[in-house]
Amino acid sequence: MPPSTIGGINLLPDPEKRAIYAKYIPQVLLEKYSLPPLTSAAGYNLLQFRFATGSTDVEMRLYHKVDFPDPILYAHLTDTMNGQIHVLLYILNDPDSQRYNVDKMPDGSPTRFGTLKRNLEAEAQACEAGLAPGQVRRGLRMLGQAIEAFEGFIVALGHEMYFVEPLYYHNAVIFERYGFSYQMGKRLMESIHTGFKPGGDLHTQLDGSNVFRKPEASESIRKRSWAIHDGILGEPFTNVTMYKRVGKAAGVSTTKDCKW
Repeated sequence: MPPSTIGGINLLPDPEKRAIYAKYIPQVLLEKYSLPPLTSAAGYNLLQFRFATGSTDVEMRLYHKVDFPDPILYAHLTDTMNGQIHVLLYILNDPDSQRYNVDKMPDGSPTRFGTLKRNLEAEAQACEAGLAPGQVRRGLRMLGQAIEAFEGFIVALGHEMYFVEPLYYHNAVIFERYGFSYQMGKRLMESIHTGFKPGGDLHTQLDGSNVFRKPEASESIRKRSWAIHDGILGEPFTNVTMYKRVGKAAGVSTTKDCKW
């Protein structure tokens, strides 16, 4: 039988691992950038992996050009304790958009997307340009197609559901809108929404003291996320895990009537 876990796939020879993992790349992405077959010699340098034998996780980077600094798709997957698939990070970058160095300090040291350190100047520029926390470039707006392709990969492994770890508040809201529900963190999300309403504890902190805490952030998912990234909660945005059943939408919303 074919493997059903990341750990199982990682035990296979490299060509087989590459062929399996390549299946969760949306076809529309390959067509958009006219990429060669990813299992060919030309595709080998564009699709890069970290998937050591014996490990239970995989990192994948797909580039549209060799030597371009950022992948158009980055994904980090791992196994849960009971063998389910858990998406730790999933990023779609528009390579034709402007880059903002929120992922590194002026000296080049990594920020881990602002979770370890913060390049405040770059973050302010990204915020004003309409990006969300953690984005170094504008997104490709292909998440719907990416989820469809990923669910095909999940089904091929014999699963009916999978999990995601939203790194930021806006990620959780986006996943809600694509049919995900909460394993944990729903109460936190609801309390955040309440806190941003007039008179709420978060609303009163939107004092315009910096670009991340403008009063209008209360009515914007993206700007709320920047305020949360700026520490308005008094603690990091963590302990939120979501899941989705293949082909089904949960219909959960913790941010009713709040615009992007």
